[in-house]
Amino acid sequence: MAITTYAELQSNVTDFLNRDDLASVTPTFISLAESNLSRDIRHWRQEKRSTAELDTQYSAIPADFLEAIRFYITSGESRPLELISQFQLLDRKYKRANTSGEPAYYAITAGEIEIFPAPAGTYTAELYYNARIEPLSDSNTSNWMLEYFPDAYLYGSLIHSAPYLKDDARLQIWAALYQSAIDAINAESEKAKFGGSGRRMKIRAY
Repeated sequence: MAITTYAELQSNVTDFLNRDDLASVTPTFISLAESNLSRDIRHWRQEKRSTAELDTQYSAIPADFLEAIRFYITSGESRPLELISQFQLLDRKYKRANTSGEPAYYAITAGEIEIFPAPAGTYTAELYYNARIEPLSDSNTSNWMLEYFPDAYLYGSLIHSAPYLKDDARLQIWAALYQSAIDAINAESEKAKFGGSGRRMKIRAY
């Protein structure tokens, strides 16, 4: 059976488990799988771009933000900001008396993007980031993950039935199939980014 919608995924999970009594918790298995998928994969399809006007030291991050890829000031001459830790940013603030000026650094602080120095004016910026898997629901019946990689969704959901299946031998099979799917997804993304070779270019210094 094809798996193209949330309902079809739920049906397949129930069929694989062969446990009608677990149908009510199947949505929970799927939700837990989505959390795992967000952590386990890095694929170009989950990359997003968000634009913002920076005029204060703190800026909101997108609701589906997972991790930053790069952050650019696009006003005038485009230039990247350097991602540093909260402690590094705090150290710079104290050493420079928290002055304002042209932003050069950023850190993820308490669910926000903190800029340093604080913008002395208004700057246009673009944030490139990895987004969390958009959760499936009765109203959101599909997403890119289910469209292109339904096997990862299926096996990722099945392994979360473990507390109900105890020593069922199928759990090891599903776990291996899930890991195989994850490895293939990450490898495909690497190939797409690096011209089909799947390898990063090495540059020799002469």
